[in-house]
Amino acid sequence: MVTVGVIVGSTRPGRIGSPIARWIAELAGSLPGIDIDLIELAEVALPFLDEPEHASTGIYTQQHTRDWSARIGALDAFILVTPEYNFSFSAPLKNALDYLSEEWNGKAVALVGYGGTSSGTRAVQALLPVITSLGMLCVGTLYIPFRQRLDAASGTLVLTEHDAQGALELARNLQRVARSLSAVTVA
Repeated sequence: MVTVGVIVGSTRPGRIGSPIARWIAELAGSLPGIDIDLIELAEVALPFLDEPEHASTGIYTQQHTRDWSARIGALDAFILVTPEYNFSFSAPLKNALDYLSEEWNGKAVALVGYGGTSSGTRAVQALLPVITSLGMLCVGTLYIPFRQRLDAASGTLVLTEHDAQGALELARNLQRVARSLSAVTVA
């Protein structure tokens, strides 16, 4: 069993990232051998980084950091669902990543970007050096152009069969790589 954390990188009220994350979590969770932990950073509510020691030390003085460490450390892989804000990803996502170090290291990650004109591509590009620095292995990306997919009448996101196929392929790749990384780490 591969346990995948699907992390919603936006905390903005009315965020489109939540329905996108629920959709991808449902698709990925339908695959045999994948268990999903849907993580809303708005609910985790990490304050701006407040640990006196660098994350690489693993010395955590705050209970919220210890809780975050335990939750992230228990996961095998991640799907980061990120909005694009001003040509980059969100500050809450950067903060959540910066809180920890070893808990991310050696784990597979897939990136799902969403946004207007660029569909989150610039956010994903900005995220790549961060996850690389944390020792994560990116297995692929998916982009959701929400302006073209937002139904104005209902305010809901309309995702296509092509989107679903891409999400399932992403989840399968994530599962395969997470299993391989786990075998290497355990051996």
